[in-house]
Amino acid sequence: MIDVHPIVIFAASIFTSNMIFSNFLGMCSFIAVSKEIPTAIGLGIAVTAVLTFTAVLNYLVYWYVIVLFNLEYLMYIIFILVIAAFVQLLEMVLDRYLQNLYYALGIFLPLITVNCAILGVSLFMVSRQYTFVQTVFFAAGSGIGWALAITAMAGIRSRLHEKSIPEGLRGTPITLIITGIMALAFIGFSGMVQIQ
Repeated sequence: MIDVHPIVIFAASIFTSNMIFSNFLGMCSFIAVSKEIPTAIGLGIAVTAVLTFTAVLNYLVYWYVIVLFNLEYLMYIIFILVIAAFVQLLEMVLDRYLQNLYYALGIFLPLITVNCAILGVSLFMVSRQYTFVQTVFFAAGSGIGWALAITAMAGIRSRLHEKSIPEGLRGTPITLIITGIMALAFIGFSGMVQIQ
């Protein structure tokens, strides 16, 4: 087990080991939904909730089912099933109680299931052999870092004047360029702390 304080893991997963800027996980929804700030914030909150709860559930499933019954070869499938079930539950809750957000997120809400950042957190948790508390802090920090990144991107994209950008760079190309510049900015934090 890695002997790193959970607060260090939490801070590192937000800034220096950000899922988008250091691992480039979760890019599809990051690029597609980062056009408007309210939608980006809503998706960021949803991803943070899913990341945190599914990492905790997958931790418990891993140590008390998969390892106990020697089912390591089914780990990916079981993790994806847990994530899919939780996202389905979240989708029903949003449809029932927050319909504006439900319709704003559209197709990207069920696509949280296949967001590679969600599965990545569970796999990092296993490969790094985090304790339960470390897993909770890592998942919450990763979700907050992802939400911070998509909200910042939405803020930048809402201020861009598409007409002033050359036609070949409009849309996804300029978004990828901005993502690269933001990743370079986050690298500046890497001197503070970094988790591997």
